[in-house]
Amino acid sequence: MKKTTILFDLDGTLIDSTEAILESFDYAFKKINLSTPSKEKILSLIGHPLDFMFFHLGIKKDIEKFVKAYKENYRVISKFKTKLLPYAKDSIEYAHSFAKLGVVTTKTGLYSKELLEYFEVSKFFDVVIGREDVINPKPHPEPILKAMHFMNSLKEHTWMIGDTCLDIESANAADIKSIALTCGYGSLNELKRCAIHIKNDSFEAVKFVKKCEKN
Repeated sequence: MKKTTILFDLDGTLIDSTEAILESFDYAFKKINLSTPSKEKILSLIGHPLDFMFFHLGIKKDIEKFVKAYKENYRVISKFKTKLLPYAKDSIEYAHSFAKLGVVTTKTGLYSKELLEYFEVSKFFDVVIGREDVINPKPHPEPILKAMHFMNSLKEHTWMIGDTCLDIESANAADIKSIALTCGYGSLNELKRCAIHIKNDSFEAVKFVKKCEKN
């Protein structure tokens, strides 16, 4: 029985869905006849739930209309405008050889599962915790704690791997270890503020977990 648990974020950690995200925000704003915010502003908010992102992009009311429009477009294009990040599949397969795996994301869980199936890696994960599965998303510990409960994980042998401080802060709040990645949306300076361990990609992170769990 595997004692180690590794929880992965999705966007910027295992997948790159930047094109699909930007196109879906553009679709939502144009559908409501508003100008789309800059690419830089949208990308700076990735990792947060959609309602949070729209609010901080200037939408103060009827946010649910924008979220609905976003999902309307994203559901159609996500598989074809998303790709696995370099080494992601290798890291998943290697991690599965010694650990139980889960996904903890602020992305809609349904879409996350569809993407994992599309990339033929869903079989490696015991659980996917998405935005609709919790009351409090990252950086709250609830998503991580829910995944750990489902997998009967040992706190002292559980790791969170993600690309933003939301992932690291959630792990800290859940009292588990974490690794930040520079391959995603968080800047190195930002990650240095919140993370103890920083690696270039998910494969480097998984190898680090393996080394630590041997000791």
